[in-house]
Amino acid sequence: MAVEQISLSGRKKVVSNKEMTFIEKIYLLTILKGLWITLKHLFRRKVTIKYPEEIREMSPVYRGQHMLMRDDEGRERCTACGLCALSCPAEAITMKAEERKPEEKHLYREEKYASIYEINMLRCIFCGLCEEACPKEAIFLTKSKKIANADYSREDFIFGKDKLVMPLEMAINNTKSNTAN
Repeated sequence: MAVEQISLSGRKKVVSNKEMTFIEKIYLLTILKGLWITLKHLFRRKVTIKYPEEIREMSPVYRGQHMLMRDDEGRERCTACGLCALSCPAEAITMKAEERKPEEKHLYREEKYASIYEINMLRCIFCGLCEEACPKEAIFLTKSKKIANADYSREDFIFGKDKLVMPLEMAINNTKSNTAN
């Protein structure tokens, strides 16, 4: 007996309610298939590694720690446009924009900058959409070898600009290496 059902997408599905045979009712064949898979995996070589001593090689598309980049002169690239926060499906990014003062011209590229920029790492799913949405190439997910963050309180997983902004020495070293090439 065939019954027509409408799925959530609005498409019609034809579902049959055929009677199960005796062997299907006792699930003997299904249980044997499951045991066969278990026995197959039981005698394979284990893929476990000794983590602190051995480090697993990262995938080429691995996305690690977030970093707010600096330009060649060491100024922050972020202009607090908010596109990264809008594109984040986990809503993990919050920011507050402020106007740059004349004496801060050496710190920020544009007239507007992010005075507060926070990423809640407990919510972040490391999808990379913030990186793709940024028009100024200010945020990147680095290829950091740091795999797991461990801490005791939730507040320590909210990364502010103190943990996210690229160190000034690193920006200067990048500039030197680019000019040497």
